[in-house]
Amino acid sequence: MDANQHATAAGARTDGAARPDGAHAGAIVHPSAIVDAGATLGAGTRVWHFAHVCGGARIGARCSLGQNVFVGNDVVIGDGVKIQNNVSVYDAVTLEDEVFCGPSMVFTNVYNPRAGIVRKDAYRRTLVRRGASIGANATIVCGVTVGRWAFVGAGAVVKADVPDFALVAGVPARQLGWISRFGERLPLPRSGDAEARCPHTGERYVLAGGTCTLLPDPAPDQP
Repeated sequence: MDANQHATAAGARTDGAARPDGAHAGAIVHPSAIVDAGATLGAGTRVWHFAHVCGGARIGARCSLGQNVFVGNDVVIGDGVKIQNNVSVYDAVTLEDEVFCGPSMVFTNVYNPRAGIVRKDAYRRTLVRRGASIGANATIVCGVTVGRWAFVGAGAVVKADVPDFALVAGVPARQLGWISRFGERLPLPRSGDAEARCPHTGERYVLAGGTCTLLPDPAPDQP
């Protein structure tokens, strides 16, 4: 079944405009996109041109799946996630809320693939924690965790876990420093103990023992 037949079978518009999807209340699906039966799309999620969402995928609310995005069966995507054009989210990948996946970045799920050897039982799970950003053309080698609000630079190859709030870049990816929730570089050393504020929001961050932590806002009656 081609894309137009799929759209017609769903009772959808075929004039090129994105449409509400009756099977997924509140979601908008472009007529050229394919959403297989059984997939879950949250309210306000938009699926754009030529995307393909497999039947086992679970996608939260207010997400955006750009042109030519593929989402596998064993995939969980949280709320407010933005996946730019030409990204394939393969089986065994989980994206928490507010993750950003830049254009043409790459996920993998088999560490040592061979065309002639089936290794579906050897998938290594990848987790991208809340608020993390992955730049254009970056590659996430399977089996790693990208921490909360971390930032992976464009073209990086990530082969190891990335800490919360870490800024990494290069091939292979190496940590360059720390970054705030807002996306501003924090004036912190890569290691040691220190404290800094986000230049934009004023939020306070503490580095201790190689871990960067966002401090909670003080109560109104505290200085």
